[in-house]
Amino acid sequence: MIPFVSIVLPIYKEEKFIEKCILSILAQDYPQDRMEVLFVDGMSPDRTREIIKSYEDVHSNFHLIDNPEKTVPFAMNKGITASKGEVIVRLDGHCVYPVNYVSVLVKYLYELGADNVGGVWHTLPANDSAECHAIAISSSHPFGVGASEHKIGSKEIKQTDTVPFGCFKREVFDRIGLFDEDLVRNQDDEFNARIIKNGGKIFIIPELEINYTSRDSMQKMRRMYFQYGLFKPLVNKKLGTPATIRQFFPGLFVIGLILGLILSFLCCWIAWCYIGVLALYLLIGIGIGIQKARQYKKIALVWYMPYTFFNIHLSYGIGYIVGLYKVLFNKKFSVHTNR
Repeated sequence: MIPFVSIVLPIYKEEKFIEKCILSILAQDYPQDRMEVLFVDGMSPDRTREIIKSYEDVHSNFHLIDNPEKTVPFAMNKGITASKGEVIVRLDGHCVYPVNYVSVLVKYLYELGADNVGGVWHTLPANDSAECHAIAISSSHPFGVGASEHKIGSKEIKQTDTVPFGCFKREVFDRIGLFDEDLVRNQDDEFNARIIKNGGKIFIIPELEINYTSRDSMQKMRRMYFQYGLFKPLVNKKLGTPATIRQFFPGLFVIGLILGLILSFLCCWIAWCYIGVLALYLLIGIGIGIQKARQYKKIALVWYMPYTFFNIHLSYGIGYIVGLYKVLFNKKFSVHTNR
């Protein structure tokens, strides 16, 4: 028997992307009569709801659900609660999916005895500007995001700590609970860490590439990475342990920048080491920029790449430090939900 699949999409203000996403869902080779699609919308003020309703009128398996709380974990929990599938697939309205996305995920979910499986991101620039290319490249480069396999890619199917837009057996939610509604960001990381903590398995399926459009400005990118860093300490507190080791490096980078500068005034040897480390960081960024400038025929990438890497690391690191402060002193976590 072919498992019935419930696709849940948390969405908000996606009028520029939602139709392409919908068309990729309609193009899936998984039987449409064994699939429902739940769009959980944060009361979008743009044309997002209008576009979805136009498809809902034609496709009986499309359903629009209101999410006045606006955040992703509330959306996921509303969608899962309203769904009827044996398998839950979490998608994002900002992406386009290959035609075999659902069928391949369901296949491997059962073949591997997994609790969650997911593909990899193919990060695309929001437009053809050098700034947007730099954001897309940095967000999928090891120097920018470390060993995050769903962002930098993987050559083989293997167990991992997290995947984007997972495919879950419904029984997982019955066993370990729903998404944590305190986590405006990083709710996927926390849920995946909870799966592993409870003896579950997560696999990355590299043959499935998701076309993900990155942020269209440096300001939006900085805000996104600040929020990622901000909520990591809260995730760690809830889990009782760090989800990954790589999360610490941006925070240490920021602390190193500050302490190194202060100590440089006390000892010339420290000052020279500090300058040397910064010079090496800059040279690595410029080297990657030269390579990408040749690849994409955009000379501006030579200086945009080190600038973008620095913004990612600084934003995430500052966010992490602020989040740690909030956890230690029981301060409230809150962020703006716009993209």
